[in-house]
Amino acid sequence: MGMRKARIRVAIAAGILMAATTMWGCGPAREPVDSVTQTLTTPDGQTRSYHLHVPRTLDTTGAAPLLVALHGGFGSGTQFEASSGFDDLADANGFVVVYPDGTPIRRRGALADARTWNGGNCCGPAVEEQVDDVGFISALIDRVAADHHIDASRVYVTGHSNGAIMAYRLACERADKVVAVGVQAGALEIDGCRPSRPVSLMHVHGLADHNVPIDGGAGDGFAGVAFASPRESVRTFAGLDGCDPTASESVSATNADVTTTTWAGCDAGVEVRFVTVAGAGHAWMGHPSTPRAERLTGPPYMGFDSAAEIWSFLAAHPRI
Repeated sequence: MGMRKARIRVAIAAGILMAATTMWGCGPAREPVDSVTQTLTTPDGQTRSYHLHVPRTLDTTGAAPLLVALHGGFGSGTQFEASSGFDDLADANGFVVVYPDGTPIRRRGALADARTWNGGNCCGPAVEEQVDDVGFISALIDRVAADHHIDASRVYVTGHSNGAIMAYRLACERADKVVAVGVQAGALEIDGCRPSRPVSLMHVHGLADHNVPIDGGAGDGFAGVAFASPRESVRTFAGLDGCDPTASESVSATNADVTTTTWAGCDAGVEVRFVTVAGAGHAWMGHPSTPRAERLTGPPYMGFDSAAEIWSFLAAHPRI
């Protein structure tokens, strides 16, 4: 009886996931496949680690999309893999996802695996040591593309918090490889951003985010920097993409907390989208947090699934 009930619960959960992801415009999630931890040597001679997830059901007759998923500050690749929801989406929608590890903060105890990215103005030891994370991610894209059949017109980057800041930097400096980015809770933290090609951008931000405030400033987190305004970051990027200066705004018909601002008429058919969520804080939306993560970011807003919405946007914006 116990086994039969467990199967029924699994079937019900699968049905709920199928209905939800159909609404978002992507396939239903399946059970995740364990990732493989690997290393590579970067152009500056550093040994860096990453976690690769290739769905067992991946169609090998054609080139697959690649998603580079960047953890937040004080996180890690395995942490973001476990909490973001991208493995399930990769299995359902046929893409490869890789979770790189940032630079260790080198603390003991509960924060022994905490890491950061050099996104420009933030964050932590990666910035202090001027780590070449742009070079690392660029080399990582090359490595995965060499080992798997990757479609160069569908190489995407996503990130949370410090990972979102890093994703912005990659869009600015490696637009030759990065086609579109989808981020939550970050900002543009480098000066002189000049993408070599237009890059589509989706930025999700909670209006109650006190770590990276919606209008910029120091916030309540551990970064110790004054962040650029996320609102202005998106406007700046829309200008760099040659979008029409006047954006359209709409409130979700199913969730009044969610407002989407869209810049159209951009160069090369790209799009810039800014999604604000009233009542949402800094935590990755739509997925449960661990107690440690909640101490750093607060509880997650569960009425919006950042992973599903970001993937839907990215998948709709290949390079043409």
